[in-house]
Amino acid sequence: MERFEKLEDRKQRLIRQAALAEFAAHGYAKASTNRIVKAAGIGKGMLFYYFTSKQELYEYLVKYSLEFIQSRYLDRVDAEEPDVIERLTQLARLKLEAQAENEEVFKFSAMFLQESEAHLPSDLTDKVGELKQSGYKLMYEGIDKSRFRKDADPEQVFQLIRWSIDGFQQDLLAKLAGQTLADIDFAPYWDEFYGYLAILKRSFYETEGESS
Repeated sequence: MERFEKLEDRKQRLIRQAALAEFAAHGYAKASTNRIVKAAGIGKGMLFYYFTSKQELYEYLVKYSLEFIQSRYLDRVDAEEPDVIERLTQLARLKLEAQAENEEVFKFSAMFLQESEAHLPSDLTDKVGELKQSGYKLMYEGIDKSRFRKDADPEQVFQLIRWSIDGFQQDLLAKLAGQTLADIDFAPYWDEFYGYLAILKRSFYETEGESS
């Protein structure tokens, strides 16, 4: 991998994106190094000059993806924000921004997070677990549920809000399928999103008069 990392950034990206797309589409077992080198526009011998095996390439991609998601997504979330809607909105918006920066990382990550981790050495398996735990903490820890209406179960309110925000995000991605996220003007979508958030707050939060 040292040889690969000495390549200019453009060539690294071409190879990495081709490999990410191949593993995301076919999984580890059915991924083809022939298709990777064809998409990257390099000879197969060069791929194995940079990576000694398909396994080593896969492990590199996992490590790269974990670091990308942590630095470009999770580390940017304000973990001190106690309002659940504000916190989950941050998560949704920052995830979309990171996806726009590199869609293939998230497609690949969705694959390896669901596949058996038997392909990974123990140190990478641990890092995958740490990423999941980091995401879980940002989703659930430090949320102030006292802001919710007193006549509703706070756990149910939390889940309804989370499902609503997740649902909007998934619906948006389905609408934009086939487009390059980096080229899309998200402003109209965010305006629509904030309209839904206002409805959620009116539905599930206490008003000032009710809480006093």
